[in-house]
Amino acid sequence: VQLQASGGGLVPDGGSLTLSCVASGGSFSDNHIGWFRQAPGQERELVAAIGSGGNINYIRSVKGRFTISRDNAKNTAYLEMYGLEPEDTAVYYCNALGIDTNNGAYRPLYDVWGQGTLVTVSS
Repeated sequence: VQLQASGGGLVPDGGSLTLSCVASGGSFSDNHIGWFRQAPGQERELVAAIGSGGNINYIRSVKGRFTISRDNAKNTAYLEMYGLEPEDTAVYYCNALGIDTNNGAYRPLYDVWGQGTLVTVSS
């Protein structure tokens, strides 16, 4: 499965954006999907995940502000972001997720990442 994120932009502190992740070339519905972000000088982190069965997880800093969803008929996952803060500024990526057999945590399934989409929140 190939995944491409889009929908980023420049928004003011407190603003909103919705990101889209369109999949091609595989069975989207069978995959767990994750939204990642990488801020300048920081490591890429998993922000939100939605399992193939619909179970959802968020990191603490975005819980209550971000909503992940998926539309299997459209081979698309979404990340709705509200109450954006300057700390949310990053390049956002999507990837399919695998399960780390050592600890049961989600991990990126593919080593090759798309170009991502830049979200900039101005203060």
